[in-house]
Amino acid sequence: MNNLDSHYKPSNFSDKVALYFTKFLRFLADTFFKKRYGHRAVVLETVAAVPGMVAGMLIHLKSLRKMEDDKGWIKTLLDEAENERMHLMTFIHVAKPTFIERIVIMIAQFIFIITYAIIYLVSQRTAHRIVGYFEEEAVRSYTEYLQELETGKIKDQPAPEVAINYWNLPLHATLKDVVKVIRDDEAGHRDVNHSFANVIDERKTKETNNTKDKQITTKENLGGNN
Repeated sequence: MNNLDSHYKPSNFSDKVALYFTKFLRFLADTFFKKRYGHRAVVLETVAAVPGMVAGMLIHLKSLRKMEDDKGWIKTLLDEAENERMHLMTFIHVAKPTFIERIVIMIAQFIFIITYAIIYLVSQRTAHRIVGYFEEEAVRSYTEYLQELETGKIKDQPAPEVAINYWNLPLHATLKDVVKVIRDDEAGHRDVNHSFANVIDERKTKETNNTKDKQITTKENLGGNN
């Protein structure tokens, strides 16, 4: 994938909130895990699998409630959640999380499910922008991980069987190959969520313009009647 360094520049207050929220979580991850990329991946992929499932569920319920088509968003988001879950299944074999890390995972997942659901209900646009920025950071983290593997600072190892089967990798694939395909996945999720946020922007702009046009038409009609 050629656009690994892609970054969406904040264009309004909502974008800045999403970006700073992401930077804060990145600071916590860097502080807690430092160069332990495998262990970082286990915890972060657990959290990363939450947004797609939460957003997919909420859009599913909205589609039922309003009896309107979801435009394919539900499947896209649920596929994203499943893909992130497979990232986790892969890194469990690589990092072998400790008991403490498993506790951290449980706590982080519980907090993030509630937090993200609230954010999504308040501002669907901001929620997708947050995930877009999350994935930007994920791409950077996996790029750093790959560099450590390529320079020998972290020992390479055979790819887990679950990864070989899921991504149809060669039987002789190594961890470097796994990190590359996961990084590409994250870049794809980044682009999808930023585009979803942009679509919501366009919808709101169109709705605002339609409302203004109706108001102008109403005023003109009232003026004509006078």
